Amino acid sequence: MGDDLLRVRAEFARLQSQLARRGLTLRPPPPEPTSCCGRGCNGCVWEGFYAAAGYWVEQAQACLGEAASP
Repeated sequence: MGDDLLRVRAEFARLQSQLARRGLTLRPPPPEPTSCCGRGCNGCVWEGFYAAAGYWVEQAQACLGEAASP
């Protein structure tokens, strides 16, 4: 999960920077979970976070007119 989280944080920062430079606004990216128990639960809060993060990235890219990442 560590590398994935670093990539998501970097993508959030990149897109937020581009949005700000162009004077565009978009709601903040989803916050990172604080309630994970670490037991690998089915439906873990991190699964929800990564799904929400992907949706936010898609919206930011659309706002910027970028092609979506595969």
